[in-house]
Amino acid sequence: MSRPTGRVLTLLELLQSGGIRTVAELADRLGVDGRTVRRYVDHLTDLDVPVEVVRGRYGGYRLASGYRLPPLMLSDDEALAVLLGLIAGRRSGLMASGDTASETAAAKVRRVLPERLARRLDTLLESLAFTAPPGASAPPDAEVLLTVADAVRHRRPLSIRYTDRNGRRSERPLHAYGIVAHAGRWYVTGTDPGIGEDRTFRLDRIAGARTLPGSFEAPAGPDPAQRVLTGFATAEYRYEVTLRIHGTVDRIRARLPASVASITDPSADADPAAERWRRVELRAESLEWLPPVLAALDRPFVIERPDELRTLVIALADRLASRAVSPAQECR
Repeated sequence: MSRPTGRVLTLLELLQSGGIRTVAELADRLGVDGRTVRRYVDHLTDLDVPVEVVRGRYGGYRLASGYRLPPLMLSDDEALAVLLGLIAGRRSGLMASGDTASETAAAKVRRVLPERLARRLDTLLESLAFTAPPGASAPPDAEVLLTVADAVRHRRPLSIRYTDRNGRRSERPLHAYGIVAHAGRWYVTGTDPGIGEDRTFRLDRIAGARTLPGSFEAPAGPDPAQRVLTGFATAEYRYEVTLRIHGTVDRIRARLPASVASITDPSADADPAAERWRRVELRAESLEWLPPVLAALDRPFVIERPDELRTLVIALADRLASRAVSPAQECR
């Protein structure tokens, strides 16, 4: 497909998303000038696509009300890819719209599959397993997701209506840097310009989002995924845990990933592949899961705080010692 043809199709997709699109906006999205946008619009009208010109200060182009593209023709491979994407998204908890929409879409594609391909798909699904999502979580609203994604792409400020985990509702501005899917949930990360701090929000807790005038520059630093993981490791929880563990960064990260704990070395130039004492900090609502993790590390460690964790580790060691059976006892 030639580049002009691809851009004309992209223009059609933009117009189909609804609303009025200005020439300046379309030129920015397509990477062309305004004259070229007008030429692409002429191509669409030559193909009997009803593009309307809206006059005035906020004018631009839009599709005539009720216009829809004819049904797409998919190859076997394309139909299979669409179905697997719908199924995987639903089962992993990352569907961006309600379950009903994904199920009806999958059913429509499934009905038109050739019988041979349908049997192969059934065989695949029988052998396919998904890990369960780590908790029940509503998928994000599709309109919210698309609005946030557009703001991320074009560095536009947002105003979001958010409900936190305690049920408190607020409306706040956000300079969104990126969208991250992690452990069955969607997150948006960015800066709250009102307080000048980095924030991460669950998209399923955003009731509405709208773009604001202006633009912003994303700061240099970690990418969005790393920002989200760092936010998890430093979030406020019931317990603040500080450890010193003797080992390599990779060995420690195998049991305490970046989404759970932060690791610091005694010196800034310390080799991450070297065996040395490293300071590990994390926050947790419960401590019961930590003693088995520390035991599985199989590395020397020191608990600096809290004292409750030291008590739990000693209790685990006592239970393991009491349950150990010697070879002589096993033969009785």
